[in-house]
Amino acid sequence: MREGSDWIEAGIALLQKVRDTQSGAIERASEICAEAIGAGGFVHLFGTGHSRIPVEEMFPRYGSYPGFHPIVELSMTFHTQVVGANGQRQAMFIERTPGLAEVILSNFQFQPKDAVMVFSASGLGAVVVEFARGARRRGLPVIAVTSIAQSRAGEMEGGARLMDEADVVIDLCTPAGDALCRLEGLPETPVGPGSTLAAVAVADAIKVRTAELLLAKSKLPPVITSVAEVGRQRSDELFEAAYREHARRAARSLAT
Repeated sequence: MREGSDWIEAGIALLQKVRDTQSGAIERASEICAEAIGAGGFVHLFGTGHSRIPVEEMFPRYGSYPGFHPIVELSMTFHTQVVGANGQRQAMFIERTPGLAEVILSNFQFQPKDAVMVFSASGLGAVVVEFARGARRRGLPVIAVTSIAQSRAGEMEGGARLMDEADVVIDLCTPAGDALCRLEGLPETPVGPGSTLAAVAVADAIKVRTAELLLAKSKLPPVITSVAEVGRQRSDELFEAAYREHARRAARSLAT
């Protein structure tokens, strides 16, 4: 036992693999995002279960900017009580429900300049698969952030896998069971999932590269910035400017 360092070492190796094998896909995804945001559109972000975490990482956060639109359905993500009302069983059932994605998509007025990014470690749930399919049917480019090993190891629920419904696929590089560490005396059940670490890393890599591409075209929206960096007045100005810009884009995207 090395006080948790086994998982940290495995996590470092995972991030190195993502860096070494997925840089091309991350670049293509960033180009799609920069094109959408630079044109005044949205990159709509979606994920269920724990895959809401990278969605929320994209915006709003310090070091983030308008143009990324998080879509988080509480029925499939708010399960901190685990059992009982609003529990994990219900959330897992709901994310396998055919037809729900189309109901979610119907709440938005998508523009031709928009794009979609869907996060799902397994890429197998009916809702995430149908969300990506519905976005493509509307003519939008779709970026999938998923684990190819996990996806291939599981059973399809939406008639396809998320990666089959995407224009760009970014592999989280996590193993079929997600967890990274096998403990001596516990050969059957690995411990310590890696998909959240990889997904958040991918999200921020795309965020930074997209910012570089937008900055080169003088189209980078205001960046939400900490008081520690720019002082209270400037921080407040940037917050308000970012929120106003997000609200302006969001107002156009809501179906009425």
